[in-house]
Amino acid sequence: MSTSTAYQNLCARHQRLHRLNHLQAIAGWDQSANMPPKGNEARSLALAEMGGLLHELATDPQLAGLLDAAEAEPLGEEERANLREMRRAWREANALPQALVEAKSLANSRCEHAWRSQRPANDWPGHLQNLREVVRLAREEAALLSESSGLSRYDALLDRYEPGMRSSEVDRVFGDLRQWLPGLIRAVQDKQSRETVIEPVGPFPQAAQRALGLAAMKLLGFDFEAGRLDESAHPFCGGVPEDVRLTTRYREDSFLPSLMGTIHETGHGRYEQGLRRDWLGQPIANARSMGLHESQSLSFEMQLGSHPAFARLLSPLVVQHLGDQPAFEPVNLQRLVTRVAPGFIRVDADEVTYPAHVILRYEIERPLIEGEIECEDIPALWDAKMQELLGLDTRGNYQDGCMQDVHWSAGLFGYFPCYTLGAMYAAQFFAAMRREMPDLDARIAAGELHLVFDWLRERIWTQGSRWTTPELVQRASGEALNPAHFKAHLQARYLG
Repeated sequence: MSTSTAYQNLCARHQRLHRLNHLQAIAGWDQSANMPPKGNEARSLALAEMGGLLHELATDPQLAGLLDAAEAEPLGEEERANLREMRRAWREANALPQALVEAKSLANSRCEHAWRSQRPANDWPGHLQNLREVVRLAREEAALLSESSGLSRYDALLDRYEPGMRSSEVDRVFGDLRQWLPGLIRAVQDKQSRETVIEPVGPFPQAAQRALGLAAMKLLGFDFEAGRLDESAHPFCGGVPEDVRLTTRYREDSFLPSLMGTIHETGHGRYEQGLRRDWLGQPIANARSMGLHESQSLSFEMQLGSHPAFARLLSPLVVQHLGDQPAFEPVNLQRLVTRVAPGFIRVDADEVTYPAHVILRYEIERPLIEGEIECEDIPALWDAKMQELLGLDTRGNYQDGCMQDVHWSAGLFGYFPCYTLGAMYAAQFFAAMRREMPDLDARIAAGELHLVFDWLRERIWTQGSRWTTPELVQRASGEALNPAHFKAHLQARYLG
Protein backbone atom coordinates (compact mmCIF):
# COMPACT_ATOMS: atom_id res chain seq x y z
CA MET A 1 0.00 0.00 0.00
CA SER A 2 1.04 3.64 -0.47
CA THR A 3 2.84 5.63 2.23
CA SER A 4 0.67 8.70 1.59
CA THR A 5 -0.39 10.49 4.76
CA ALA A 6 -3.93 11.43 3.68
CA TYR A 7 -4.69 7.98 2.31
CA GLN A 8 -3.24 6.23 5.36
CA ASN A 9 -5.26 8.51 7.63
CA LEU A 10 -8.42 7.54 5.75
CA CYS A 11 -7.53 3.84 6.00
CA ALA A 12 -7.05 4.14 9.77
CA ARG A 13 -10.43 5.85 10.15
CA HIS A 14 -12.18 3.15 8.10
CA GLN A 15 -10.47 0.45 10.16
CA ARG A 16 -12.05 1.99 13.26
CA LEU A 17 -15.46 2.15 11.56
CA HIS A 18 -15.07 -1.51 10.60
CA ARG A 19 -14.43 -2.55 14.21
CA LEU A 20 -17.38 -0.60 15.55
CA ASN A 21 -19.57 -2.00 12.77
CA HIS A 22 -18.42 -5.44 13.95
CA LEU A 23 -19.93 -4.81 17.38
CA GLN A 24 -23.11 -3.36 15.87
CA ALA A 25 -23.52 -6.41 13.60
CA ILE A 26 -23.15 -8.92 16.44
CA ALA A 27 -25.55 -6.94 18.65
CA GLY A 28 -28.06 -6.89 15.78
CA TRP A 29 -27.71 -10.63 15.21
CA ASP A 30 -28.19 -11.26 18.94
CA GLN A 31 -31.33 -9.10 18.94
CA SER A 32 -32.85 -11.39 16.30
CA ALA A 33 -31.51 -14.76 17.47
CA ASN A 34 -30.91 -14.76 21.23
CA MET A 35 -32.16 -11.72 23.08
CA PRO A 36 -35.09 -12.12 25.52
CA PRO A 37 -38.11 -9.95 24.59
CA LYS A 38 -37.77 -7.55 27.52
CA GLY A 39 -34.31 -6.57 26.32
CA ASN A 40 -35.58 -5.07 23.08
CA GLU A 41 -36.15 -1.46 24.11
CA ALA A 42 -32.70 -1.16 25.72
CA ARG A 43 -31.05 -2.91 22.75
CA SER A 44 -32.88 -0.67 20.29
CA LEU A 45 -31.66 2.42 22.12
CA ALA A 46 -28.12 1.04 22.25
CA LEU A 47 -28.12 0.26 18.52
CA ALA A 48 -29.52 3.71 17.77
CA GLU A 49 -26.72 5.23 19.86
CA MET A 50 -24.14 3.14 17.99
CA GLY A 51 -25.70 4.13 14.67
CA GLY A 52 -25.38 7.77 15.68
CA LEU A 53 -21.74 7.32 16.68
CA LEU A 54 -20.88 5.58 13.40
CA HIS A 55 -22.63 8.33 11.48
CA GLU A 56 -20.70 10.99 13.41
CA LEU A 57 -17.40 9.31 12.55
CA ALA A 58 -18.40 8.81 8.90
CA THR A 59 -19.31 12.50 8.52
CA ASP A 60 -16.28 14.02 10.28
CA PRO A 61 -15.68 17.35 8.46
CA GLN A 62 -11.96 16.50 8.14
CA LEU A 63 -12.80 13.65 5.77
CA ALA A 64 -13.62 15.98 2.87
CA GLY A 65 -10.12 17.45 2.88
CA LEU A 66 -8.49 14.04 3.34
CA LEU A 67 -10.43 12.60 0.39
CA ASP A 68 -9.39 15.49 -1.84
CA ALA A 69 -5.77 15.26 -0.70
CA ALA A 70 -5.67 11.50 -1.26
CA GLU A 71 -6.99 11.96 -4.82
CA ALA A 72 -3.83 13.94 -5.62
CA GLU A 73 -1.48 11.32 -4.17
CA PRO A 74 0.32 8.62 -6.22
CA LEU A 75 -1.94 5.64 -5.48
CA GLY A 76 -2.05 2.17 -7.02
CA GLU A 77 -5.12 0.72 -8.73
CA GLU A 78 -6.42 -1.09 -5.63
CA GLU A 79 -5.93 2.03 -3.53
CA ARG A 80 -7.84 4.12 -6.07
CA ALA A 81 -10.70 1.60 -5.99
CA ASN A 82 -10.69 1.78 -2.19
CA LEU A 83 -10.71 5.59 -2.35
CA ARG A 84 -13.66 5.46 -4.77
CA GLU A 85 -15.62 3.39 -2.25
CA MET A 86 -14.56 5.70 0.61
CA ARG A 87 -15.90 8.71 -1.26
CA ARG A 88 -19.13 6.91 -2.05
CA ALA A 89 -19.63 6.06 1.65
CA TRP A 90 -18.79 9.67 2.62
CA ARG A 91 -21.31 11.14 0.16
CA GLU A 92 -24.05 8.80 1.36
CA ALA A 93 -23.39 9.45 5.05
CA ASN A 94 -23.25 13.23 4.62
CA ALA A 95 -26.63 13.28 2.89
CA LEU A 96 -28.29 12.25 6.17
CA PRO A 97 -28.40 14.14 9.50
CA GLN A 98 -27.47 12.17 12.60
CA ALA A 99 -30.88 12.74 14.19
CA LEU A 100 -32.55 10.99 11.24
CA VAL A 101 -30.11 8.06 11.41
CA GLU A 102 -30.87 7.55 15.11
CA ALA A 103 -34.64 8.01 14.70
CA LYS A 104 -34.67 5.55 11.79
CA SER A 105 -32.71 2.93 13.74
CA LEU A 106 -35.10 3.23 16.71
CA ALA A 107 -38.28 3.12 14.60
CA ASN A 108 -37.02 0.14 12.60
CA SER A 109 -36.03 -1.81 15.73
CA ARG A 110 -39.39 -1.17 17.39
CA CYS A 111 -41.39 -2.06 14.29
CA GLU A 112 -39.39 -5.21 13.57
CA HIS A 113 -39.63 -6.41 17.19
CA ALA A 114 -43.39 -5.83 17.34
CA TRP A 115 -43.81 -7.50 13.93
CA ARG A 116 -42.51 -10.76 15.38
CA SER A 117 -45.61 -11.11 17.56
CA GLN A 118 -48.02 -9.15 15.33
CA ARG A 119 -47.43 -11.34 12.29
CA PRO A 120 -48.53 -14.64 13.92
CA ALA A 121 -51.53 -12.76 15.37
CA ASN A 122 -52.48 -11.48 11.87
CA ASP A 123 -52.54 -8.01 13.46
CA TRP A 124 -52.32 -5.65 10.48
CA PRO A 125 -53.85 -2.64 12.33
CA GLY A 126 -51.23 -2.93 15.09
CA HIS A 127 -48.42 -3.35 12.57
CA LEU A 128 -49.68 -0.39 10.53
CA GLN A 129 -49.18 2.00 13.46
CA ASN A 130 -45.45 1.20 13.56
CA LEU A 131 -45.02 0.87 9.79
CA ARG A 132 -46.27 4.41 9.14
CA GLU A 133 -43.34 5.85 11.10
CA VAL A 134 -40.83 3.55 9.37
CA VAL A 135 -42.13 4.63 5.95
CA ARG A 136 -42.19 8.32 6.94
CA LEU A 137 -38.53 8.16 7.90
CA ALA A 138 -37.62 6.07 4.83
CA ARG A 139 -39.21 8.72 2.60
CA GLU A 140 -37.29 11.45 4.42
CA GLU A 141 -34.09 9.46 3.93
CA ALA A 142 -34.91 8.87 0.24
CA ALA A 143 -35.58 12.59 -0.31
CA LEU A 144 -32.22 13.58 1.19
CA LEU A 145 -30.31 10.90 -0.71
CA SER A 146 -32.11 11.95 -3.89
CA GLU A 147 -31.14 15.57 -3.35
CA SER A 148 -27.51 14.53 -2.81
CA SER A 149 -27.24 12.08 -5.71
CA GLY A 150 -29.62 13.49 -8.31
CA LEU A 151 -31.43 10.16 -8.49
CA SER A 152 -35.14 9.58 -8.01
CA ARG A 153 -36.17 8.85 -4.43
CA TYR A 154 -36.59 5.14 -4.98
CA ASP A 155 -33.42 4.88 -7.06
CA ALA A 156 -31.50 6.60 -4.26
CA LEU A 157 -32.52 3.74 -1.93
CA LEU A 158 -31.98 1.04 -4.57
CA ASP A 159 -28.48 2.43 -5.15
CA ARG A 160 -27.56 1.70 -1.53
CA TYR A 161 -28.04 -2.04 -2.09
CA GLU A 162 -27.23 -2.35 -5.80
CA PRO A 163 -24.88 0.53 -6.68
CA GLY A 164 -25.40 1.74 -10.23
CA MET A 165 -28.71 -0.08 -10.73
CA ARG A 166 -31.71 2.06 -11.68
CA SER A 167 -35.43 1.33 -11.59
CA SER A 168 -35.55 1.92 -15.36
CA GLU A 169 -33.29 -1.15 -15.78
CA VAL A 170 -35.30 -3.10 -13.19
CA ASP A 171 -38.47 -2.18 -15.08
CA ARG A 172 -36.91 -3.47 -18.30
CA VAL A 173 -35.83 -6.87 -16.98
CA PHE A 174 -38.91 -7.34 -14.77
CA GLY A 175 -41.17 -6.27 -17.64
CA ASP A 176 -39.61 -8.99 -19.78
CA LEU A 177 -40.05 -11.51 -16.94
CA ARG A 178 -43.72 -10.58 -16.59
CA GLN A 179 -44.23 -11.50 -20.26
CA TRP A 180 -42.97 -15.08 -20.13
CA LEU A 181 -43.03 -16.13 -16.48
CA PRO A 182 -46.79 -16.92 -16.12
CA GLY A 183 -46.68 -19.17 -19.20
CA LEU A 184 -43.58 -20.95 -17.94
CA ILE A 185 -45.21 -21.56 -14.54
CA ARG A 186 -48.23 -23.14 -16.25
CA ALA A 187 -46.07 -25.26 -18.58
CA VAL A 188 -43.95 -26.58 -15.71
CA GLN A 189 -46.98 -27.36 -13.57
CA ASP A 190 -48.53 -29.23 -16.50
CA LYS A 191 -45.35 -31.27 -17.01
CA GLN A 192 -44.94 -32.01 -13.31
CA SER A 193 -48.60 -33.06 -12.94
CA ARG A 194 -47.68 -36.19 -14.89
CA GLU A 195 -44.77 -37.06 -12.56
CA THR A 196 -45.07 -39.24 -9.49
CA VAL A 197 -43.77 -37.59 -6.33
CA ILE A 198 -43.63 -39.39 -2.99
CA GLU A 199 -44.35 -37.08 -0.07
CA PRO A 200 -42.00 -37.28 2.94
CA VAL A 201 -43.60 -38.63 6.10
CA GLY A 202 -43.00 -36.48 9.19
CA PRO A 203 -42.77 -35.22 11.77
CA PHE A 204 -39.16 -34.11 11.49
CA PRO A 205 -37.77 -33.16 14.92
CA GLN A 206 -36.05 -29.80 15.07
CA ALA A 207 -32.83 -31.26 16.50
CA ALA A 208 -32.57 -33.70 13.58
CA GLN A 209 -33.21 -30.90 11.08
CA ARG A 210 -30.52 -28.78 12.68
CA ALA A 211 -28.03 -31.65 12.44
CA LEU A 212 -28.97 -32.14 8.78
CA GLY A 213 -28.49 -28.43 8.09
CA LEU A 214 -25.05 -28.47 9.70
CA ALA A 215 -24.09 -31.52 7.60
CA ALA A 216 -25.20 -29.72 4.42
CA MET A 217 -23.18 -26.66 5.43
CA LYS A 218 -20.12 -28.87 5.91
CA LEU A 219 -20.66 -30.44 2.46
CA LEU A 220 -20.77 -26.91 1.03
CA GLY A 221 -17.48 -25.93 2.66
CA PHE A 222 -18.69 -23.53 5.37
CA ASP A 223 -15.92 -22.71 7.86
CA PHE A 224 -17.33 -23.38 11.33
CA GLU A 225 -14.21 -21.86 12.89
CA ALA A 226 -15.41 -18.54 11.43
CA GLY A 227 -19.18 -18.78 11.81
CA ARG A 228 -22.21 -20.59 13.25
CA LEU A 229 -25.87 -21.49 12.63
CA ASP A 230 -28.74 -20.33 14.87
CA GLU A 231 -32.51 -19.84 14.71
CA SER A 232 -34.56 -16.67 14.12
CA ALA A 233 -38.03 -15.58 13.02
CA HIS A 234 -36.69 -14.83 9.54
CA PRO A 235 -33.60 -16.56 8.06
CA PHE A 236 -30.63 -14.27 7.46
CA CYS A 237 -26.85 -14.02 7.23
CA GLY A 238 -25.28 -11.52 9.61
CA GLY A 239 -22.16 -10.93 11.61
CA VAL A 240 -18.88 -10.05 9.92
CA PRO A 241 -16.51 -11.86 7.51
CA GLU A 242 -14.40 -13.06 10.44
CA ASP A 243 -17.48 -14.30 12.35
CA VAL A 244 -20.42 -15.10 10.04
CA ARG A 245 -23.77 -15.67 11.75
CA LEU A 246 -26.36 -17.67 9.79
CA THR A 247 -29.92 -18.29 10.96
CA THR A 248 -32.75 -20.51 9.78
CA ARG A 249 -36.21 -21.49 11.06
CA TYR A 250 -37.83 -24.89 11.49
CA ARG A 251 -41.20 -26.54 10.87
CA GLU A 252 -41.59 -30.06 12.18
CA ASP A 253 -44.09 -30.96 9.43
CA SER A 254 -41.63 -30.15 6.61
CA PHE A 255 -37.82 -30.31 6.51
CA LEU A 256 -37.16 -28.81 3.07
CA PRO A 257 -37.84 -25.11 3.90
CA SER A 258 -35.24 -25.17 6.65
CA LEU A 259 -32.73 -27.26 4.69
CA MET A 260 -32.92 -25.18 1.53
CA GLY A 261 -32.99 -21.97 3.58
CA THR A 262 -29.82 -23.08 5.35
CA ILE A 263 -28.16 -23.89 2.01
CA HIS A 264 -29.22 -20.43 0.77
CA GLU A 265 -27.71 -18.66 3.78
CA THR A 266 -24.55 -20.77 3.44
CA GLY A 267 -24.02 -19.17 0.02
CA HIS A 268 -24.16 -15.74 1.66
CA GLY A 269 -21.83 -16.96 4.41
CA ARG A 270 -19.22 -18.38 2.06
CA TYR A 271 -19.14 -15.10 0.11
CA GLU A 272 -18.39 -13.25 3.36
CA GLN A 273 -15.83 -15.85 4.45
CA GLY A 274 -14.19 -15.66 1.01
CA LEU A 275 -13.56 -11.91 1.04
CA ARG A 276 -9.92 -10.83 0.97
CA ARG A 277 -8.50 -10.88 4.49
CA ASP A 278 -5.69 -8.43 3.65
CA TRP A 279 -8.32 -5.84 2.67
CA LEU A 280 -10.57 -6.25 5.73
CA GLY A 281 -11.42 -3.01 7.45
CA GLN A 282 -11.45 -1.10 4.16
CA PRO A 283 -14.47 -0.40 1.90
CA ILE A 284 -12.79 -2.31 -0.95
CA ALA A 285 -13.12 -5.48 1.16
CA ASN A 286 -16.91 -5.32 1.26
CA ALA A 287 -19.16 -7.59 -0.78
CA ARG A 288 -19.88 -5.72 -4.01
CA SER A 289 -23.68 -5.42 -3.83
CA MET A 290 -26.76 -7.16 -2.52
CA GLY A 291 -27.60 -8.44 -6.00
CA LEU A 292 -24.16 -10.05 -6.11
CA HIS A 293 -24.73 -11.36 -2.57
CA GLU A 294 -28.03 -12.93 -3.64
CA SER A 295 -26.28 -14.41 -6.67
CA GLN A 296 -24.07 -16.34 -4.27
CA SER A 297 -26.90 -17.61 -2.04
CA LEU A 298 -28.87 -18.62 -5.14
CA SER A 299 -25.79 -20.24 -6.68
CA PHE A 300 -25.82 -22.48 -3.63
CA GLU A 301 -29.58 -22.96 -3.17
CA MET A 302 -30.82 -23.05 -6.75
CA GLN A 303 -28.01 -23.56 -9.25
CA LEU A 304 -26.26 -26.14 -7.06
CA GLY A 305 -28.78 -27.13 -4.37
CA SER A 306 -31.51 -27.91 -6.91
CA HIS A 307 -29.13 -29.61 -9.37
CA PRO A 308 -30.10 -33.26 -10.09
CA ALA A 309 -26.57 -34.39 -9.29
CA PHE A 310 -26.60 -32.55 -5.96
CA ALA A 311 -29.66 -34.56 -4.89
CA ARG A 312 -27.49 -37.66 -5.05
CA LEU A 313 -25.02 -36.04 -2.65
CA LEU A 314 -27.75 -34.76 -0.34
CA SER A 315 -29.83 -37.95 -0.18
CA PRO A 316 -27.46 -39.92 2.13
CA LEU A 317 -27.33 -36.96 4.55
CA VAL A 318 -31.13 -36.74 4.68
CA VAL A 319 -31.39 -40.49 5.33
CA GLN A 320 -28.69 -40.32 8.01
CA HIS A 321 -30.44 -37.58 9.99
CA LEU A 322 -34.15 -38.09 9.26
CA GLY A 323 -34.32 -41.85 8.70
CA ASP A 324 -34.75 -43.94 5.57
CA GLN A 325 -37.94 -43.61 3.53
CA PRO A 326 -38.80 -43.76 -0.19
CA ALA A 327 -39.24 -39.99 -0.43
CA PHE A 328 -35.54 -39.51 0.23
CA GLU A 329 -34.35 -41.41 -2.86
CA PRO A 330 -32.30 -39.02 -5.04
CA VAL A 331 -34.74 -38.81 -7.99
CA ASN A 332 -37.69 -38.17 -5.69
CA LEU A 333 -35.72 -35.74 -3.54
CA GLN A 334 -34.84 -33.79 -6.68
CA ARG A 335 -38.53 -33.68 -7.66
CA LEU A 336 -39.44 -32.41 -4.18
CA VAL A 337 -36.81 -29.69 -4.35
CA THR A 338 -37.84 -28.56 -7.84
CA ARG A 339 -41.62 -28.84 -7.48
CA VAL A 340 -43.32 -25.73 -8.80
CA ALA A 341 -46.50 -24.63 -7.03
CA PRO A 342 -47.61 -21.04 -6.44
CA GLY A 343 -47.62 -20.35 -2.70
CA PHE A 344 -48.09 -17.48 -0.31
CA ILE A 345 -44.60 -17.38 1.22
CA ARG A 346 -41.68 -15.87 -0.70
CA VAL A 347 -38.88 -17.53 1.28
CA ASP A 348 -40.48 -20.96 0.73
CA ALA A 349 -41.18 -20.32 -2.96
CA ASP A 350 -39.76 -22.53 -5.70
CA GLU A 351 -37.26 -21.19 -8.19
CA VAL A 352 -39.82 -20.57 -10.94
CA THR A 353 -42.50 -18.70 -8.97
CA TYR A 354 -40.02 -16.78 -6.79
CA PRO A 355 -39.54 -13.87 -9.24
CA ALA A 356 -43.30 -13.21 -9.13
CA HIS A 357 -43.01 -12.58 -5.38
CA VAL A 358 -40.21 -10.10 -6.00
CA ILE A 359 -42.04 -8.28 -8.80
CA LEU A 360 -45.08 -7.91 -6.51
CA ARG A 361 -43.03 -6.31 -3.72
CA TYR A 362 -41.10 -4.04 -6.08
CA GLU A 363 -44.34 -2.79 -7.65
CA ILE A 364 -45.60 -1.82 -4.18
CA GLU A 365 -42.51 -0.43 -2.47
CA ARG A 366 -41.49 1.84 -5.33
CA PRO A 367 -44.72 3.92 -5.40
CA LEU A 368 -44.81 3.74 -1.58
CA ILE A 369 -41.43 5.48 -1.31
CA GLU A 370 -42.29 7.91 -4.11
CA GLY A 371 -45.42 8.95 -2.14
CA GLU A 372 -47.86 7.71 -4.78
CA ILE A 373 -49.54 5.31 -2.34
CA GLU A 374 -49.78 5.08 1.45
CA CYS A 375 -49.27 2.24 3.94
CA GLU A 376 -53.04 1.78 4.15
CA ASP A 377 -53.08 0.87 0.44
CA ILE A 378 -50.65 -2.04 0.79
CA PRO A 379 -53.07 -4.92 1.59
CA ALA A 380 -55.42 -4.24 -1.34
CA LEU A 381 -52.55 -3.87 -3.78
CA TRP A 382 -50.92 -7.01 -2.40
CA ASP A 383 -54.14 -9.00 -2.82
CA ALA A 384 -54.63 -7.80 -6.40
CA LYS A 385 -51.07 -8.52 -7.49
CA MET A 386 -50.96 -11.91 -5.75
CA GLN A 387 -54.10 -12.87 -7.66
CA GLU A 388 -52.72 -11.53 -10.95
CA LEU A 389 -49.23 -13.01 -10.71
CA LEU A 390 -49.82 -16.27 -8.83
CA GLY A 391 -53.59 -16.81 -8.82
CA LEU A 392 -53.77 -16.82 -5.01
CA ASP A 393 -56.25 -15.18 -2.64
CA THR A 394 -54.63 -13.40 0.33
CA ARG A 395 -57.59 -11.23 1.37
CA GLY A 396 -57.59 -10.90 5.15
CA ASN A 397 -54.54 -13.18 5.45
CA TYR A 398 -51.98 -10.57 6.43
CA GLN A 399 -49.49 -12.93 8.08
CA ASP A 400 -49.07 -14.86 4.82
CA GLY A 401 -49.53 -11.71 2.78
CA CYS A 402 -48.10 -8.24 3.25
CA MET A 403 -46.79 -8.93 6.79
CA GLN A 404 -44.72 -12.02 5.90
CA ASP A 405 -41.35 -10.32 5.29
CA VAL A 406 -39.14 -8.51 7.77
CA HIS A 407 -37.77 -6.07 5.16
CA TRP A 408 -40.33 -3.26 5.31
CA SER A 409 -40.56 -3.50 9.11
CA ALA A 410 -36.77 -3.07 9.23
CA GLY A 411 -36.81 -0.16 6.75
CA LEU A 412 -35.08 -2.10 3.96
CA PHE A 413 -36.75 -0.38 1.00
CA GLY A 414 -35.00 -0.89 -2.34
CA TYR A 415 -33.71 -4.33 -1.39
CA PHE A 416 -36.28 -6.65 -2.99
CA PRO A 417 -35.17 -6.30 -6.65
CA CYS A 418 -31.76 -7.65 -5.61
CA TYR A 419 -33.21 -11.14 -5.12
CA THR A 420 -34.21 -11.63 -8.74
CA LEU A 421 -31.22 -9.69 -10.08
CA GLY A 422 -29.19 -12.17 -8.03
CA ALA A 423 -30.96 -15.12 -9.69
CA MET A 424 -30.05 -13.63 -13.07
CA TYR A 425 -26.41 -13.13 -12.11
CA ALA A 426 -26.22 -16.70 -10.74
CA ALA A 427 -27.59 -18.22 -13.97
CA GLN A 428 -25.13 -16.13 -15.97
CA PHE A 429 -22.18 -17.22 -13.80
CA PHE A 430 -23.06 -20.91 -14.16
CA ALA A 431 -23.43 -20.47 -17.94
CA ALA A 432 -19.89 -19.03 -17.93
CA MET A 433 -18.64 -21.95 -15.79
CA ARG A 434 -20.08 -24.46 -18.27
CA ARG A 435 -18.39 -22.70 -21.17
CA GLU A 436 -15.06 -23.00 -19.35
CA MET A 437 -15.76 -26.49 -17.93
CA PRO A 438 -18.05 -28.41 -20.36
CA ASP A 439 -18.00 -31.42 -18.01
CA LEU A 440 -19.10 -29.36 -14.98
CA ASP A 441 -22.35 -31.27 -14.43
CA ALA A 442 -20.57 -34.63 -14.42
CA ARG A 443 -17.96 -33.26 -12.01
CA ILE A 444 -20.70 -32.04 -9.66
CA ALA A 445 -22.22 -35.54 -9.80
CA ALA A 446 -18.81 -36.90 -8.78
CA GLY A 447 -18.88 -34.64 -5.73
CA GLU A 448 -16.25 -32.23 -7.04
CA LEU A 449 -18.05 -29.16 -5.70
CA HIS A 450 -14.74 -27.39 -5.20
CA LEU A 451 -14.75 -26.54 -8.92
CA VAL A 452 -17.78 -24.31 -8.36
CA PHE A 453 -16.38 -22.83 -5.15
CA ASP A 454 -12.96 -22.17 -6.70
CA TRP A 455 -14.54 -20.37 -9.67
CA LEU A 456 -16.71 -18.21 -7.40
CA ARG A 457 -13.81 -17.51 -5.05
CA GLU A 458 -11.55 -16.35 -7.87
CA ARG A 459 -14.13 -14.35 -9.85
CA ILE A 460 -16.44 -13.01 -7.12
CA TRP A 461 -15.44 -13.53 -3.49
CA THR A 462 -11.85 -12.30 -3.55
CA GLN A 463 -12.75 -9.31 -5.73
CA GLY A 464 -14.74 -7.59 -2.97
CA SER A 465 -15.58 -4.07 -4.17
CA ARG A 466 -12.49 -3.79 -6.36
CA TRP A 467 -14.74 -3.25 -9.40
CA THR A 468 -18.15 -1.68 -9.93
CA THR A 469 -20.94 -4.25 -10.25
CA PRO A 470 -21.16 -4.05 -14.08
CA GLU A 471 -17.35 -4.38 -14.33
CA LEU A 472 -17.31 -7.36 -11.97
CA VAL A 473 -20.09 -9.14 -13.89
CA GLN A 474 -18.33 -8.48 -17.20
CA ARG A 475 -14.98 -9.74 -15.89
CA ALA A 476 -16.49 -12.83 -14.25
CA SER A 477 -18.79 -13.95 -17.06
CA GLY A 478 -17.53 -12.21 -20.19
CA GLU A 479 -20.67 -10.11 -20.71
CA ALA A 480 -22.95 -7.55 -19.09
CA LEU A 481 -26.06 -8.66 -17.19
CA ASN A 482 -28.02 -10.80 -19.64
CA PRO A 483 -31.41 -12.05 -18.33
CA ALA A 484 -31.59 -14.55 -21.21
CA HIS A 485 -29.38 -16.90 -19.17
CA PHE A 486 -31.99 -17.02 -16.39
CA LYS A 487 -34.78 -17.91 -18.81
CA ALA A 488 -32.61 -20.56 -20.48
CA HIS A 489 -31.70 -22.04 -17.08
CA LEU A 490 -35.33 -22.34 -15.98
CA GLN A 491 -36.40 -23.86 -19.30
CA ALA A 492 -33.55 -26.39 -19.27
CA ARG A 493 -34.06 -27.47 -15.67
CA TYR A 494 -37.86 -27.55 -15.58
CA LEU A 495 -38.93 -28.29 -19.15
CA GLY A 496 -35.87 -30.08 -20.53
